[in-house]
Amino acid sequence: MQIQILKSKVHRATITEANLNYVGSLTLDENLMDAAGMVEYEKIQVVNVNNGERIETYLIKGERGSGVCCLNGPAARKGAPGDIVIIISYGLVEMAEAKQWEPVVVFPKEGNLL
Repeated sequence: MQIQILKSKVHRATITEANLNYVGSLTLDENLMDAAGMVEYEKIQVVNVNNGERIETYLIKGERGSGVCCLNGPAARKGAPGDIVIIISYGLVEMAEAKQWEPVVVFPKEGNLL
C-alpha cells in the first residue's frame, strides 16, 4: 500500500506579488524550488499564515535568486504581498518507506533567499 506523505516544504516564504491576470499557479524562485526538491508544474499546497487560506495549485519557475513568490490567477485572491506562506509538496511512498521518511524543509531568509 502507498500513502501520501510530506515530501518537502518551503516554510514561511513571503509573498512578493499577486498577479490576478495570469493563467494560474505560484511562481517561486528557482533556488527555493531546488533546495526543496520541487519541480516546475508540480502540484503544491499553499498555506497562508496571515489569513488561514489553503489552496492547491502548481509551481512555475521564477528567476533564480530573485526571491519571487507570486500568487497567480485566482490564487492571487488568497494572499497579498507581505503575507507569509508555507509551500508544501507531497509524494506517494510505500508504507514501510514512510516509517523512515524524512521530508526536506527549507527555511528562507529575508527576501526569500537561502
